[in-house]
Amino acid sequence: MRSFNGSRFQDRQTAAADARKALIEKFQNRPGDDDPAVQARAAERQAIVEARKVREAEKAERRAKEEAERAAQRARDEAARLAREAEEARLREEERVRMEAEEAKKREEDAQLKAMLEAEKKAERDARYAARKARKAERRTMLERMW
Repeated sequence: MRSFNGSRFQDRQTAAADARKALIEKFQNRPGDDDPAVQARAAERQAIVEARKVREAEKAERRAKEEAERAAQRARDEAARLAREAEEARLREEERVRMEAEEAKKREEDAQLKAMLEAEKKAERDARYAARKARKAERRTMLERMW
């Protein structure tokens, strides 16, 4: 804060008027629009604006290109994933068919083995039956000879 130097009201009014005059003179002495320095600054600002627009356009183009590359990469990745899944599904199906064929073959072999065992059992039963009949017939003939 300024110290009070004992100035009068008139002095303060004069100082304020002088400050206003200086401000008005500064504003009036400002170069006009047709001044080469003003035009040079305006051209410089316009060049900066144009350069900024060019950079923004290049940046937008670069972003669009990168996004297109990312989209293409995503499409390739998706295609590779689908191909992998299709291959896995094909392999699972082949494995399932192979397992079914093995199971069918095993069932057939089991059925043949069972049929063979049944035939052997029947042959043994038939042999026992024939032996029993032969013993009975032999006994009969022996009894008939005795009588």
